[in-house]
Amino acid sequence: MNRTPLRPGAGAGAARLAEILRVDHAGELGAVHIYRGQRAVLGSAPGKARIAGQLEEMEAHEARHLARFEALLAERGVRPTLMTPLWRVAGFALGVGTALLGEKAAHACTEAVETVIGEHYAGQVAELADREPALADELSEFRDEELSHRDLAVEEGAREAPGYPLLAAAIRLGCRTAIRISEKI
Repeated sequence: MNRTPLRPGAGAGAARLAEILRVDHAGELGAVHIYRGQRAVLGSAPGKARIAGQLEEMEAHEARHLARFEALLAERGVRPTLMTPLWRVAGFALGVGTALLGEKAAHACTEAVETVIGEHYAGQVAELADREPALADELSEFRDEELSHRDLAVEEGAREAPGYPLLAAAIRLGCRTAIRISEKI
């Protein structure tokens, strides 16, 4: 589990909470743009109505999460990551790229991203359970939705994508890197 201990000193809890909100906002923003990129390729392609509907539904979940984090950033006076413009472009490009590789690669992207995000949210839920229980409950709900996206992707053949081990490993590494950067910048 990825449990970050509080730093000592006045304001440490607020600083850590700001990191959590900033990175979660960035993650949901990236996810929305991944699904938009995938839908740009697969959304109106012949014979792709099923995956297009799945992508639309998952994007709607991510958009709801994003809206909640935008509200939390405003309520708590936390700025979003300075990487926001890059994450929009990178997310969209990742979505387009994986969709161009085919449905299974698009699902592999979802499986890889949601696996990392599920682990990330689980660590935050554990970290916040005592001092921010209402937020921890929301994060738990979001985690469950992310894991349902992962499970759907696996059911739809994510692990059958060409080059799956390499593709998934690269996406997971990218997600973990984006998390670390977004917490700080």
